[in-house]
Amino acid sequence: MILDQTLSLNNGVKIPQMALGTWLLDDEAAKQAVSEALALGYRHIDTAQAYGNEKGVGEGIRKAGVKREDVFVTTKVAAEHKDYDSVKESIDDSLSRLGLDYLDLLIIHSPQPWAEVNQSTNRYFEGNLAAWSAMEDALKAGKVRAIGVSNFLEADLENILSHSSTVPAVNQILAHIGNTPLKLIDYCKSHNITVEAYSPVGHGAVLNQPQIKQMAAKYGVSPAQLCLRYDWQLGMVILPKTANPEHMKQNADLAFEISPADMASLEKIVDKDYGDASYFPVYGGKL
Repeated sequence: MILDQTLSLNNGVKIPQMALGTWLLDDEAAKQAVSEALALGYRHIDTAQAYGNEKGVGEGIRKAGVKREDVFVTTKVAAEHKDYDSVKESIDDSLSRLGLDYLDLLIIHSPQPWAEVNQSTNRYFEGNLAAWSAMEDALKAGKVRAIGVSNFLEADLENILSHSSTVPAVNQILAHIGNTPLKLIDYCKSHNITVEAYSPVGHGAVLNQPQIKQMAAKYGVSPAQLCLRYDWQLGMVILPKTANPEHMKQNADLAFEISPADMASLEKIVDKDYGDASYFPVYGGKL
């Protein structure tokens, strides 16, 4: 089953390849979504300090009654934290809000504070190294099992690789049909960094793309399922966000395979129109 599939991170930790994303869910909605997802067999939950729902995620895990060691929990250090002390404090705060003794994966949410994403040339190299140092210490202390990054480009990754013996376990990036950064993906793989794909359906904006709809019909699946399978076959962890149990079931129903020729065709699609979501920094907009 898809929900049983795992990948091995570069430190040997196993990570479920399918996760439940919780962006834009408040505490109560996150609690319900997490509980329902775990009941369906999901074992990887992705949240972030910036989402404001860590408390709800933790409550959802406890409500589901699944053993802690059977749930892979990811959170992300807020993008604004670019010094050792604030990152260290934020880790303890996240553990407290989640009600957990440890995290499975801790990620720097962005190399730049959100107010500067896609607007500034400052990549905060020194600040990210300070954040990384605090995360390394949390790793050594047993507070986290693996550490990684998100939205990092090659130069951002090189900064970490050149100044630390700890290779990021993951790089969580925007990756979907219509926006497949193959060069960055290949760079990560060459350094044994697992790639995670957030917004694998482009915040829903790509689902009406004609070529995607046509190919989904060919395989007898929904456009969303085609998008998820595409990222899956590229070897990425996929992080679809939903609070709808029926969508959770459909997202995990990926028992089909896209042919190599069709994968190559999908890789060539360029569609970065995110509609009403275009104002979010991760989609190139502004706060």
